[in-house]
Amino acid sequence: MANIKEIARMAGVSVTTVSRVLNNHPYVSEVKRTAVLTTIEKLNYTRDMNAVHLITGRTQAIAVIIPYTNLFYFSVIIAGLAQEALLAQYRLVLCQTDYRTEEEIKVLEMLRNKEIDGVVMVSSTMSSEAIEEYTAYGPIVVCQDRGERQFSSVYIEHYSAFRSGLQYLNDKGYRHIGYCEGRPYGSSSSIRQIAFRDFLAATDHPYIDEWMIYNCVTEEDGARVLHQLLQMKNRPDALIISAGDHIAAGLIIEAWKKGIRIPEDLAVIGFDDQPIGRTLGLTTVDNQLTEMGISAFQIIYDQIQRNDGQPVHRKLEYRIIERNTV
Repeated sequence: MANIKEIARMAGVSVTTVSRVLNNHPYVSEVKRTAVLTTIEKLNYTRDMNAVHLITGRTQAIAVIIPYTNLFYFSVIIAGLAQEALLAQYRLVLCQTDYRTEEEIKVLEMLRNKEIDGVVMVSSTMSSEAIEEYTAYGPIVVCQDRGERQFSSVYIEHYSAFRSGLQYLNDKGYRHIGYCEGRPYGSSSSIRQIAFRDFLAATDHPYIDEWMIYNCVTEEDGARVLHQLLQMKNRPDALIISAGDHIAAGLIIEAWKKGIRIPEDLAVIGFDDQPIGRTLGLTTVDNQLTEMGISAFQIIYDQIQRNDGQPVHRKLEYRIIERNTV
C-alpha cells in the first residue's frame, strides 16, 4: 500500500507538501497540488484514518443520544444538529437508547475510549452525577435543564412554558382543563405535572384525576384520548397536550369524525409547532427545537476546538403561537 513518502517521491515534492494537500492547506501552489492529487489517484491511495485520529487527537464525530428515532420532538432537534454538523464537516453518530441507562452508558464509554469527540444527550435517564463522571473525557451537552452542572446544557424552562400555555387557556375563559402527557415519570414530565398542579391551585380550578392522561406518544394515542373524553360524564372544556402537536392532530381529526367541534366543544393547545399542527391551525407552544439542536452543536463544537471543558448553560425562549383551536 502506498504511503506519503512514496507519493512525495513520485510527485517530485516534499512530504510536507503532500501532508498539506491531504489536509486542504491553502498555501500550496496549484502545480504542486495537481501533481500530488494526480499521484494519489494513480496509486489509489487511502488515508489511514486511525493514524490521522491519533495524530490530531480528534475523530470529527459527535455521538447523539436519543431514546427514539421516530418522534418529531427528537427528529427536529437532530435536524438542527445535522445542519451545523454539515457546515463544520463533522459526523453525527446517532445512538438510540430506548431510555435504557445501560445503553446511554455505552455511548459515554465511547467518549472515554476516544472513539468520538463529544456527546449530545437529547434526552436521558441518567442522573446528573453519573453524567458528570464522564466530563473528564470530553465535552457533553444535555438538552435539558439540569442546573449548574459540570456538563453544558441547552434548554427551555418547561415549568414556565407549561404555565404560560395554561394561563393562555385561562385568559380565554377556560376553567376545566385537562392534560395529556407522554412518559409519566420523565424529568420534564415531572416538572410539567408540578406546573399543572401549581396552576390549578393558584387559580382555584378543579383538579380531576381522570383528566390527567398519560402515555400519549403517537397520533393514534390522540384519537384514543378523544374516545376517553367521550366516555367521561364530566369532561374538560380544554386540553393542553404537552407531548407534541402530532398527538393533538390525532385528537382533532378524530373529533371531526365524531362531530365534536374544536374549539366550541373542546379547546386544544399543543406543543412543539409541528407542520401537521400548522396545517390544522393548532394553537401551540413553540419550544424552539431546531434552535436547540443548533445551539447544542455550536456549544460542543466550540468546546472541542478550544479544548475547553468549561460548561455553558443556554436557556432558549419559548413562545405561544395563536391559531384556531382555542
